[in-house]
Amino acid sequence: MFRILDLFCGAGGFSLGFDKNPHFKTLLALDFENSAIETFKFNFKSAQTICGDIANKNTKEQIVNLAKELKINMIIGGPPCQGFSLKGKKLGLNDPRNFLFLEYLELVKELQPEVFVIENVKNLLACSNGYFKNEILSKIKELGYQVNCDILNAKDYGVPQNRQRAFFLAAKNKKLEFPKKQEISVNVKDAISDLAYLESGEGQITSQYKNQPQSQYQKMLRGEFLQYHKASNHSKIALEKLKMIPKESGKEHLPKELHGKQKFSTTWGRLKWDELSPTIDTRFDTPSNGTNSHPFLNRAITPREAARIQSFDDNFIFCGSKTQVCKQIGNAVPPLLAKALADEIARALL
Repeated sequence: MFRILDLFCGAGGFSLGFDKNPHFKTLLALDFENSAIETFKFNFKSAQTICGDIANKNTKEQIVNLAKELKINMIIGGPPCQGFSLKGKKLGLNDPRNFLFLEYLELVKELQPEVFVIENVKNLLACSNGYFKNEILSKIKELGYQVNCDILNAKDYGVPQNRQRAFFLAAKNKKLEFPKKQEISVNVKDAISDLAYLESGEGQITSQYKNQPQSQYQKMLRGEFLQYHKASNHSKIALEKLKMIPKESGKEHLPKELHGKQKFSTTWGRLKWDELSPTIDTRFDTPSNGTNSHPFLNRAITPREAARIQSFDDNFIFCGSKTQVCKQIGNAVPPLLAKALADEIARALL
């Protein structure tokens, strides 16, 4: 059994995916955001949680002591890194903006897990001609681990979303491989067609299902009720713009004077039923943010629709304000992608 510490856990998408494999159990989690920790606590009843700053001495001691007590032998997490750019190359991992990455590796050194997984933005591997990737690989090898790194796309593991992320897989006694791409392909319609009935401003925090499931994906993710299938209450101007945009189309149908300050062609875009969603971010509830409006209804997708596109089960409950919930969903590792990693690690090591 792998006993997991989830660092920078957010809502818990990473842990949710790993816990879907019977050989993994998340027992301890840390995050700086209180609302994310409340979400994690609600959904992982047997896990202990710490809300605090990993760089704080007392918080770090608490993590180490609890991890040792719980016999943690695996760490997962995605430390935020702002310094991976050409400007940051001069300082490398010593750039103060990258200290959270080093804090993660410090805990690896202290706890000596059998396995650890780091998730990050895909640009981390390519920027500065691989300088940062090589620096990270070197540090991990110094700790006595064999390591592999690659970019994975969630769409290759049953997630209806084009979402690329960098992963480092490290183990003490074996170089782990990444999971093979799966044959199944899931689109936006497969993910949310049964929820296509709310207009702007409609919906409740909790509600009952109105339609029968219309795909295997929906059947797989359905729970006892819906939470946060609640549409944004858009302004009159936003609604007028959305009414001008035909089904599955974008801002090319708006007069130039209504394009707004956003220069990107993807803003005011509608999702397409038979295609993947673009990457879900933290502001998917705003039509002007990108291609995150409903394929034909005049509204942005709801938090629950975004959670479906991220591959969260409907019975996964989010805590906090709507803004906090959107942030939790947008920042999460898609659970089905995490499960694919768990399945491959279990296959290789057990």
